[in-house]
Amino acid sequence: MTAIFLIVCIGIMGAADLESYEFIDALLALKSPAAPFIFQDAVIFTAPSSYRRVGISFAYEGFSKVYWLKNLMLPKDPAELASQGRNASPNYDSGILFHVQTVPDNVRELDYRMVIDGLWTPDPLNPFLVTGSAGIYNSRVIIPVRYGPPPVVTPSSTLLCFTFNAPPGEFITVGGNFNNWDPFMYSMKESPAGVYTLVLDLPPGIYQYVFFYRGERHLDPNNPDKIFTKDGKSASQAVIRDARR
Repeated sequence: MTAIFLIVCIGIMGAADLESYEFIDALLALKSPAAPFIFQDAVIFTAPSSYRRVGISFAYEGFSKVYWLKNLMLPKDPAELASQGRNASPNYDSGILFHVQTVPDNVRELDYRMVIDGLWTPDPLNPFLVTGSAGIYNSRVIIPVRYGPPPVVTPSSTLLCFTFNAPPGEFITVGGNFNNWDPFMYSMKESPAGVYTLVLDLPPGIYQYVFFYRGERHLDPNNPDKIFTKDGKSASQAVIRDARR
């Protein structure tokens, strides 16, 4: 764990807690390069390390800066390292390049382009494309409103309203202690494009939940109340209070 932290934190600035176990878990969950995803108040971008060099530039900065993705190096198994001798590298290439970008509070549509081996291009791993200036395609990540109230419609309501932002046309579900963490029971509806919602009528109580998106668990970026479940996994938490009290 320590080795991972020392490697990934070099050169990364921003408000996301990069020393947290949640951040390390988010990186360890990456089995291969994937579409960008939101972590706390930042977005994690990835690319295959088979490219010679990959950079990323953002529209809100006028595409004036290029941030170069870093190689995610993971520690070798101690037994494997011991068998390779004293001069062996302690880490191995995960196959993933990554960049963590903290997003300003006023940015809701994070448009960007990549520089892959010297060529400007949209993100090949992000299907959400928009037309920028001069008809050039940019990639986009929708940033939800962060650190709002937990997803309870009103203090006296029994309705729990969930919201998740992702590229259009995705299949996203919600699971929690209210449905035994079933990842398929409750699917979210998309309206408008890129905004997915679900409303559940539940009795008063304390509820833990996550979103299931592209086979991965995602915390609720709109809800700062997060806990660890009995199995040691992170989850978001919301409270429905009894209106009679």
